[in-house]
Amino acid sequence: MTEETPGFDEKPDVPSGATPEDATPKAAEPDSEKESGPAAPAGDVQQDVALTAQLDQVRMALTERTADLQRLQAEYQNYRRRVERDRVTVKEIAVASLLTELLPTLDDVGRAREHGELLGGFKSVAESLETAVAKMGLQQFGKEGEPFDPTIHEALMHSYAPDVTETTCVAILQPGYRIGERTIRPARVAVAEPQPGAGKSDEADSSAQASDEESGGPDEG
Repeated sequence: MTEETPGFDEKPDVPSGATPEDATPKAAEPDSEKESGPAAPAGDVQQDVALTAQLDQVRMALTERTADLQRLQAEYQNYRRRVERDRVTVKEIAVASLLTELLPTLDDVGRAREHGELLGGFKSVAESLETAVAKMGLQQFGKEGEPFDPTIHEALMHSYAPDVTETTCVAILQPGYRIGERTIRPARVAVAEPQPGAGKSDEADSSAQASDEESGGPDEG
């Protein structure tokens, strides 16, 4: 057995050619990078900028497409309203054209009724015709005694009458017809106007009566 010499500690093996300082363990140096925090790589920052730019472009494109869609929708609504308005106008023109062709027949029915000749089967047919044209919107107008209106009346005869104060329809020669507010034939009438000078004579009589009242009545002979 080998005896250990007291007082001598066993030293670690040192490679040949190395100094004793190399065998001394070094203390761990603090990690300065960990203490200052992780630094973002430059490539990630550029990628974020690029994504933000692309997002802005997408938002701008979406705004433009939304405006285009709204404009197209407004144009389509205007087109629908225009087509509907034209459809109604064409329908009214077609109905008015048809009813205009039936007006002579309605005039014959009216004359037959006035003379008491609307009898039997002819009466039933005439009433059915009048009912049908009324459902299509045809309205008759024109009455004796109403004031003359050149927009809806056509004067075929003219006279003077002492009992009227304005131009008046005194006879309806042919009734007028309208569809809604549209006149398809004016009423053909005979009109009468006040007698020439009738208004002046009335004013003179009124003035004379007023002067007599002021003077205490007419003079007695």
